[in-house]
Amino acid sequence: MKTKFLATAAIITLAAGLKPLWAQYAFFTPKGSFAVEVSLENTDRLRLPIYRNAITSLIVTGDFAIGGTSANEGLSPFLFAVSLQKQELVTAFDLAEALPGQRTIQSGFGRVGEALYAGTLPDRDGESGHLLKVLYKAGKFEVSDLGPAVEGEGIFALAADNGRRMLYGISHPSGKFFSYEISTGKLKVHGETALDGRAQGTLHEYSLEAADVLSRRLVVDKMGRVYGSRPVNALFRYDPATDKIATLPDELPEVWGRRALGRADCWAVAPDGTIYGGNAGDGQLFKLNPATGKVVNLGKPIMSPRLKGLAFGKDGKLYGVAGALPGYAHLFTYDPSTGGYKDLGNPRFPLHAPEISGELPWRGFQIGTVAASEKGTYIVLGEEESLSQLMVFPVQ
Repeated sequence: MKTKFLATAAIITLAAGLKPLWAQYAFFTPKGSFAVEVSLENTDRLRLPIYRNAITSLIVTGDFAIGGTSANEGLSPFLFAVSLQKQELVTAFDLAEALPGQRTIQSGFGRVGEALYAGTLPDRDGESGHLLKVLYKAGKFEVSDLGPAVEGEGIFALAADNGRRMLYGISHPSGKFFSYEISTGKLKVHGETALDGRAQGTLHEYSLEAADVLSRRLVVDKMGRVYGSRPVNALFRYDPATDKIATLPDELPEVWGRRALGRADCWAVAPDGTIYGGNAGDGQLFKLNPATGKVVNLGKPIMSPRLKGLAFGKDGKLYGVAGALPGYAHLFTYDPSTGGYKDLGNPRFPLHAPEISGELPWRGFQIGTVAASEKGTYIVLGEEESLSQLMVFPVQ
């Protein structure tokens, strides 16, 4: 009798323990959500080809989600536009038509006026990535090549200051910080953020490459100062008023044994000017006070590492994507007013394709980019796989 009781108690305890595990595999399918078929090659309609459509840069301007992709070795990436109103891919531009020899547009977009700016990584090591000026008008892309930032290196991350009409970036593989004045074309390269001997030793010790530790994104505060990360696990700030780079006293949040993997994966600026960031090393959310330079660790939204995208919705909440291989990406919200997290689960949105009868529930696996529409009405998610789709949901 005692044995039977213990077995029953064990089953109840196990079931209670499994409940939160089941919640981890819940699907997020909010009312009004939809997926846009960007890359399935099942039609003669406009689509991006396989192995050239990983969505690694994303921005929303007006009705259009503008994306930049990454391609496999020997292939070229695309710029594309999706109409949120029509819920379809309307324009695709093979970057090789304007700039051959490039493999990825993974820097993110910076916006100055009507123009978007991005940077590329070359197809071959030792060649140069280029700065790009991108205009999208009347359903067409106009792409201008602004040249390399650092000769023989690619552009890993990019941000823009609309007020000063400046671009800021990180080169790959050295990690040098650079600035570009749009009106004059003046370029300045700063060596303070470059991988030094200590960082190179860490890369060798942990079998890492430069792409594993360089700041994946940069952010500009309301005073025009630029923030990014640098190895090992440090944050830097560039002040255009003094033209100086300083390392902040507070480091990124860390988990013992994973400090070498710390870097800024993504950023978002709150209406009050507070900066929120995601740490790649163990997927922690943190906030940075621009006035004091203090960093506060806000913890992990989910168990997995990586935190690749953040954006504020019109409801004042911060929406993010956490998780990486081998797990599925999870959407979460963070409420700055209460400090509360909510794991929304794995996104699964209805995909409407002309060749498919009814709806195909498209499940996001690896999501690498997050953007909000200009008023925070929509949150847009970009997959980064060999066959990637765009996923959109309205903020309620």
